Amino acid sequence: MCLALARFIVRRLFLMAALLLGVSLVVFLISHLVPSNPVAANLSQTAMNNPDTVAAYIAKWGLDKPVHEQYLLYMRNLLKGDFGTSIRTGRPVLDDLLHYFPATLELSVFAMVVAVILGILFGVLSAVFKDQPLDLALRTISVSGVSLPSFWFSLLIMSVFCGKLKWFPSGGRINPRLFNPTGGTGIYTLDAIMWGNWGMFADSFRHLVLPGLVLGFFTMGLIARQTRSNLLEAMSMDYIRTARSKGMGERRVVARHALNNALIPIITVSGMGFCNLLGGMVFVEKIFSWPGIGQYAYLSATTLDFPAICGVSLFIASTYLAINLFIDIMYGVVDPRIRYQ
Repeated sequence: MCLALARFIVRRLFLMAALLLGVSLVVFLISHLVPSNPVAANLSQTAMNNPDTVAAYIAKWGLDKPVHEQYLLYMRNLLKGDFGTSIRTGRPVLDDLLHYFPATLELSVFAMVVAVILGILFGVLSAVFKDQPLDLALRTISVSGVSLPSFWFSLLIMSVFCGKLKWFPSGGRINPRLFNPTGGTGIYTLDAIMWGNWGMFADSFRHLVLPGLVLGFFTMGLIARQTRSNLLEAMSMDYIRTARSKGMGERRVVARHALNNALIPIITVSGMGFCNLLGGMVFVEKIFSWPGIGQYAYLSATTLDFPAICGVSLFIASTYLAINLFIDIMYGVVDPRIRYQ
């Protein structure tokens, strides 16, 4: 079993490397061939009027070389761990990604915890009380989570809970006038717990709630619908009727037998939802002024910062591939009948 799993992981890592190579090529070509002028997007009007400044800028970023030479140079540096330097910030792209990643990770984990707990709970209740009023209400909530545009829902929830009720702050990760966290992991809630600073924890958690609920609401809808569908299918099987005929309680039948056999599709949906969250929900992070990967990707795209665009794309692609590999490994943990080949 262990040897088969090791072979499976090694084979998948080779495939991941080939896919990342393809992603880098496609993103690099698109970011360079799009009809735009990165010089005009990043230099001021005064600098644009100075031919020497423009020439120096073009030479510095290799914009005077053919695209294929630029790509080969980029890949050579990438294999050394150099993602290039951001035109907008002037810092290494890898440093920027590591700076913004903790904020996105914190928001994504919180949103996924909300989505998984509520999604499985709503899906189970909806399946158990099929075609009853509770089922109709929970299905309506689930469909709303999938259907509502995230930017519209963000503005709605902000206007209610920030504007009218004033229960939560309208944006950012923390109140800079009260706290200035430096060092640590960059995940403010975790750092606050490790430092024993409960005031900082409360403030950072309040900033986390609204964007986390908005992001989790969409994934919750997917998980709830998938849970309900698979649980209803599992509960119609012969082994469920056999368990009931033996006098087993309904809660145990659902939790120990039906739900266990419906877990694989739920794991798939949850994993893909987490990939989307880590990729950065650009609109939500922009609306709530959340300094994560999505915010960084938005600013990079609007300034035609192609080294940063390529870096973000490779980061998101790597995240998807890594989580997909983890999901495939989890299949064998959840269902012993699955074998790695």
